[in-house]
Amino acid sequence: MSGPSPPPPDMLPPPSLPDTMKAWLYSSTTGGLEKNLQLDASARAPPAPLGAQVLVQVLSASLNPADYKVPELGLPARLYIGTPASPGMDFCGRVVTTGPLARHIADGQLVFGSAAHPIKFGSLAEYMIVTADQIAAVPEGVEVNSAAAVGIAGQTAFQSLEGYVKAGDKVFINGGSGGCGTFEIQIAKAMGCHVTATCSTRNMELCLRLGADEVIDYTAEEDLVGRLKARGTVFDHILDHIGTPAEMYYQCHHFLKEDGVFVQVGASSMTTQAGRLAWPAFLGGGRRKYVVLMYKPIQRQLVQLGEWLQEGVVKVQVDSVHGFEDVVKAFDKLRSGRARGKIVVQVAKAQGQNYEPFGIGM
Repeated sequence: MSGPSPPPPDMLPPPSLPDTMKAWLYSSTTGGLEKNLQLDASARAPPAPLGAQVLVQVLSASLNPADYKVPELGLPARLYIGTPASPGMDFCGRVVTTGPLARHIADGQLVFGSAAHPIKFGSLAEYMIVTADQIAAVPEGVEVNSAAAVGIAGQTAFQSLEGYVKAGDKVFINGGSGGCGTFEIQIAKAMGCHVTATCSTRNMELCLRLGADEVIDYTAEEDLVGRLKARGTVFDHILDHIGTPAEMYYQCHHFLKEDGVFVQVGASSMTTQAGRLAWPAFLGGGRRKYVVLMYKPIQRQLVQLGEWLQEGVVKVQVDSVHGFEDVVKAFDKLRSGRARGKIVVQVAKAQGQNYEPFGIGM
């Protein structure tokens, strides 16, 4: 004799939500965000998700320069984010529960993605809140740390190329060994492009291994712009992560085709973008279209990146993996500018097929 039928899913009680969590928190950025980070064993957990929100238990996170650059813009930025706050936007984790407009996402599903901007409940904590359009399911066979490293850098790389290039185009990447550049090399090759990238001496082998057709050692090149000018107008698209040499954009009409676009993906200083945008061509400014790329989550691209990871078309270049207790060290490495690829933080440690939060002092 069978027992009573189980209640339908919409009649089941909601999952028990945590009230507190372990989290890295900051309320000030004076002297640098990482100098103000404190690991709190009983921080307030995110509230129950509303609308299309999703509550995620974070397994791994990866760092991006915006994690510290945006909060360090000043008080208005921190007021917008809210404090105390946990930094971190990229993540891989398991869905705990969802808001009513995201019920199509199953509890317990392994997902990856990124918040659109720094938020109060970021990924350097046991739990975070994102929206359903900012995540995708982790394909079978893709490792948690790899998935965690894709979010912003992978989508930014995708957005710097999609709609700009086609098979056979020649792409120049100024700074190919960083978190975003390593994705750009591989995505550009997947799109059928010829890739020339710059990097330091120690990273030349890395860029070649990722698929670059040619690598220029900018530390050994006394006149990089002159070398590019000598080639003539051969490039269809330029991606700049560095902002130097300063005259690269102003002289790019000598080596970037007339309908080509110079995309500023990153720079060491925000004044780089301001100067290049404001200086008119008739006074010696750049004569090619100039775009400052602003990242935005695009779920379709996230799904495609996951498929490329599963197929081996794109591989995540991980610079280093840090335990949850070593977040400050991870930020120190990020700020040094010497990372070769992505910096990953394991927020939870594997125990068979389960994941348990790192304890303080472990």
